Amino acid sequence: MSTILDKIIEAKKKEVAKIKGEVPVKKLVESPNFKRTPLSLKKSLLEVGSTGIIAEFKRQSPSKGIINDKADILEVTNGYLDANVAAQSILTDTAFFGGTMVDLMKARSINEVKPILRKDFIVDGFQIVEAKAIGADVILLIAACLTKEELKNYGQLATDLGMDVLYEIHTQEELDKIDNPDGKIIGINNRNLKTFKVDLEHSIQLAAKIPDSCVKVSESGISDPKIIMGLKQYGFQGFLIGENFMKTDNPGQACKEFVGQL
Repeated sequence: MSTILDKIIEAKKKEVAKIKGEVPVKKLVESPNFKRTPLSLKKSLLEVGSTGIIAEFKRQSPSKGIINDKADILEVTNGYLDANVAAQSILTDTAFFGGTMVDLMKARSINEVKPILRKDFIVDGFQIVEAKAIGADVILLIAACLTKEELKNYGQLATDLGMDVLYEIHTQEELDKIDNPDGKIIGINNRNLKTFKVDLEHSIQLAAKIPDSCVKVSESGISDPKIIMGLKQYGFQGFLIGENFMKTDNPGQACKEFVGQL
């Protein structure tokens, strides 16, 4: 049985193969953003007084359909910066999430102070070079769709390029795929990518298995500041929130009100 994740990965591999045929790596390396020094997500999350919020820009998703197709990336970015988020996450997948690389480039053009995570399905090292070229500071590596070897190699490539990596897991098996997790940023997706059900209890149990030297990030299904208070007690320092802000008319303002309650 093929899951949504399988479909996304299959489509992504075709898409990347096509782009690789059209865009030489040399061109990416020569882009102005490639020369900038990326900002550290780890540092931003661990800073004294950090909100820990990684605020996401997401127009749609396979589980929810259209969330917000009216939002303007520049307005939302300004709103998120105003709310003093720790970082920004931007979906660059078009087929399933309605995002584009241009969204990230636009956000970067006005956000010089907070790290930006390129939220996409990385299936090829080319996308990591591309991420840096469009101005991302952090990439996402989803353990569910990568082998142990790929996680290691892609993680190393990102590190060599000066970028941070958010390793995303949902099960103990996926955690076991991460080579030497010490000090890494590990995100637990509260949403099962195969069934799209959200389960915070599951995440809390899994968090206990992650070394304390790691920076733990909770992703998906966080809709209430009280949940963050609870998650902090289990060692979580980062909180990726998108839909909760994006489903409103003014995501930046929604984010600011949310942060005000922390």
